[in-house]
Amino acid sequence: MRPIKLVGGFGSPYSRKMRAVLRYRRIVFRWIMRGSRDDVGIPPVPVALIPVLVFPGEDGAADEAMIDSTFQIKRLESIFTERSLVPGDPALAFLHELLEDFGDEWMTKPMFHYRWKYDADIHKASHVLALDRDLQMSPARLNQASAFFAERQIARLRVVGSNDITTPVIEDSYRRCLRLIDEHLQAGHSFLMGSRPGAGDFGLFGQLSQLAHFDPTPSAIAAREAPRVVSWVSHMDDLSGLEPGDWPARDSIAPTLRAFFVEFGRVYAPFLIANAHAIASRADRVDCEIDGRQWLQQPFPYQAKCVRWLREGRAALRAADRAFVDSYLDGTGTEAIFTAKI
Repeated sequence: MRPIKLVGGFGSPYSRKMRAVLRYRRIVFRWIMRGSRDDVGIPPVPVALIPVLVFPGEDGAADEAMIDSTFQIKRLESIFTERSLVPGDPALAFLHELLEDFGDEWMTKPMFHYRWKYDADIHKASHVLALDRDLQMSPARLNQASAFFAERQIARLRVVGSNDITTPVIEDSYRRCLRLIDEHLQAGHSFLMGSRPGAGDFGLFGQLSQLAHFDPTPSAIAAREAPRVVSWVSHMDDLSGLEPGDWPARDSIAPTLRAFFVEFGRVYAPFLIANAHAIASRADRVDCEIDGRQWLQQPFPYQAKCVRWLREGRAALRAADRAFVDSYLDGTGTEAIFTAKI
């Protein structure tokens, strides 16, 4: 089999997520920077997003490209069996699905917020990331490219919900997440479910590869308040040398893991529900309360799909597995995304 191609960028949390997944799973791949001279012959995808995962066709058939890291991971699971990211226990697998969604869809809010709100972060991201495609770019062209890049990205803050009203909610949640991971690691757990990384770990890693390692403001917070998390991100970037342990039994899940679902229920679940309501009613804004404070942003159609997919995932569980999940989540607030009327 020819190597899989991963087309992405250093500043893309989802690209870093998928590169780390391929490294951990020891799947042969070729890393291609989007927009570089090597970015040629890539099959078209429905939406111009990264990362793009390109699977070589069989028996001379055309290559196949796909986007969306969650579904890329699922596709890889259907092809490769070694070093899986999905526990064999369906209930634990679903908990990882929830954790991955939290990393992908909530933690991207602080990632984008910090990068395009504060001057130091804007300057670094707009200049450094513009050079990723062409290290030989002239100073004049770099200034032009970075100004265009920054202007375009700052305008997208409204999409993720970063504004003066939501800033305290976003920044407080980021700090709490740092503490949760730090406490979990201190309790003796290398990953969310013990000694083996799963999809949820890589979902968190993707966003933290930027928050804790690249952008000046959030990385300074991480270094000051949770240096253990900064080191964890370094480890997660390349786990190809790790020999993972077994998945835990249900009754062996770390007590510190439940706190992640409490944070999910505190901030992400109310947003998901309010956003789904806004999409269903064709409202022009999401206006709700999160963590006791107002949250205001434009509706985001993709995250309405996330609610549907998570509900379908829970519904597909066998009755006993679903009962365990419901019992485990009860009281965290996360259960609201399955019980709320939308």
